[in-house]
Amino acid sequence: MLQNLVKYPIIQAPMAGGASNPVLAAAVSNAGGLGFLAAGYKTAEDLRKEIVQTRQMTEKPFGVNVFVPSDESVDEGALAEYRQRIEREALKIETTIGEAYSDDDEWDQKIAVLKEEKVSVVSFTFGCPAEEVIRELQQTGSIVIVTVTNVEEAKIAQERGANALCAQGIEAGGHRGSFKNETEEDYGLLVLIRLIQQEIDLPIIAAGGIMNGKDVAAVLTAGATAAQLGTAFLRCPESGANSVHKAALVDSRFKKTALTRAFSGRRARGLVNYFLTTYSAEAPAAYPHLHHMTKTMRKVAGQKNEPEFMALWAGQGHRLAKELPAGEVVRELVQMSNLKF
Repeated sequence: MLQNLVKYPIIQAPMAGGASNPVLAAAVSNAGGLGFLAAGYKTAEDLRKEIVQTRQMTEKPFGVNVFVPSDESVDEGALAEYRQRIEREALKIETTIGEAYSDDDEWDQKIAVLKEEKVSVVSFTFGCPAEEVIRELQQTGSIVIVTVTNVEEAKIAQERGANALCAQGIEAGGHRGSFKNETEEDYGLLVLIRLIQQEIDLPIIAAGGIMNGKDVAAVLTAGATAAQLGTAFLRCPESGANSVHKAALVDSRFKKTALTRAFSGRRARGLVNYFLTTYSAEAPAAYPHLHHMTKTMRKVAGQKNEPEFMALWAGQGHRLAKELPAGEVVRELVQMSNLKF
């Protein structure tokens, strides 16, 4: 599978919101790993443009990650109460809270783009697509990966025909890839790999807290086919992450990470700041409603150098992230772990 695509079993995690861009994806792929674009929060046509841009910078394979839309109901009353509470925070940085609404993030249009563009790898987060969608992508030549956080999700992905699983441990930065927006039992990465291997015979990509070559070697020894790293690439010059976000990763004010729904309505791991601390306990399980409510506040906070109001997504090993070109990060991972497929 991946052995035929890339030189090294290193995958740059798709990070929605701007961090994963064509420049970063191409740099990782050119260095022998597998770069990834993140389709989340983009229009289908913007996704197509990024695919074209990436192909202009690399002839190597790369992947695209897509958010699976949810039809879960939300508590409208809780949403209204939360809006009232956080409106005063937006005023502190002279901005407003957006309207809360649900959408499918142009799901059908993005799937159509991926079929037309015949991307080498397509991965999914927040759920598993229907068997028909997976099969149609595979018929265009795409390898299909589904992000899972427990054995039950892994079984669903296997039944629907996924080529591989991305096992996301609780250490991972950013959103939990769980199928349902609820508080589930969380597993550390190494335990999760073993639990899945015990019942399912699919290649496993390990994700969560992997920051250096020793970590890569550990998950490969545990049975993973490849290692996926996100936070380790955040400080790279090619990363599209906001400069305030990059600086916060090594800022002594932000030493800890925690899971929160405060910014998006879905559980996600980020640096502990004022907004996360103040509103995590109050935030309802309502995605993408809260995302739309807070996105303008988060953007303005980044523009005004106000990290206390930003979603500073980061894994537990964030202080190990290095400010190096992406190709150098890949080379260090290879050297430290003696990598080879």
